[in-house]
Amino acid sequence: MIGAKLIKWFKQNKRDLPWRNTTDPYKVWLSEIILQQTRVAQGMPYYMAFVKTFPTVFDLAKAPEQKVLKLWQGLGYYSRARNLHTAAKEVVKNYKGIFPSEFEELKKLKGVGDYTAAAISSFCFNKPQAVVDGNVYRVLARLFAIDTPINSTEGKKQFALLAQELVDKKNAGAYNQAIMEFGALYCTPHKPNCEACVFYDTCLSGLAGKALNYPIKIASKKVTTRYFEYFVIISNKNTYTQKRTESDIWKNLHQFPLLEYAEKPTDTGVLEQLKKEILKTKTNNFEIIKQTAYKKHQLSHQTIYARFTYINAKKFTNPNYKQTSLKQLKKLPLPILLANEIVDL
Repeated sequence: MIGAKLIKWFKQNKRDLPWRNTTDPYKVWLSEIILQQTRVAQGMPYYMAFVKTFPTVFDLAKAPEQKVLKLWQGLGYYSRARNLHTAAKEVVKNYKGIFPSEFEELKKLKGVGDYTAAAISSFCFNKPQAVVDGNVYRVLARLFAIDTPINSTEGKKQFALLAQELVDKKNAGAYNQAIMEFGALYCTPHKPNCEACVFYDTCLSGLAGKALNYPIKIASKKVTTRYFEYFVIISNKNTYTQKRTESDIWKNLHQFPLLEYAEKPTDTGVLEQLKKEILKTKTNNFEIIKQTAYKKHQLSHQTIYARFTYINAKKFTNPNYKQTSLKQLKKLPLPILLANEIVDL
């Protein structure tokens, strides 16, 4: 009953999206990875760019990582791009470029979890495997007024079992797309369209006038604050960069010399640390050209305040940083925070 209503609604209301007009697992996989924690409007140009630049999984697999990261620039959660690249190589090496159709086999690919594996196996091969994303959690929680937090261990298990029980075994692909689309367009987080809902007479939370109370979620962890002091060092008409290699945000992306603080630093403290750790000098044989105000950059669990200090240095020989021309700089994969800063360079 639920499945039939959703599929009928979907046929009449679905958006015309490029990854819906194909059963090519490569393109479906690309779309699912790109759209994780990303709005369709934001993800669409990235999807189109990836399909154009890497038409097949073979093209993506053989591409340099830096090219993949550069194309991903601005989308955030860069581990997705690194995993995407690794998984493409796995498909080529282990499956001769042909995506497996089975749920468990798909989960062996780097960065492919239950949701993405279910999406590929059902959308492309019509395997009866339920997808469970944020939209599905919300729709099911409201339909059945489920009080179990969706981000608890018990909740994840409960919703996964319920979703699998409800999936249309003969039309799994259409059903999965329908329930996600319904959550995205009608059963939205803040302004659900309850009056026009196909489940208006049966939705338990809606009938009780409590749709906005669902789904229930355990409070997320505290957001941490970081202060980034970037130094754009100009010497002999070049600047200097380094590659982030630590397992932190923006791994394998490039950046200017950086000092990081957990609390807002004093200008004097920053200057002394700059001279000692980056410029490697005890004298003031450099000139501060300009300094920006702090710019706030919000991530899911981090708030970053970044400031850029432009420095003219007569000599700069720190081996931790690579001399980089402006032309080279614009070709490097950078955090969007830095990419926006270099526009006027």
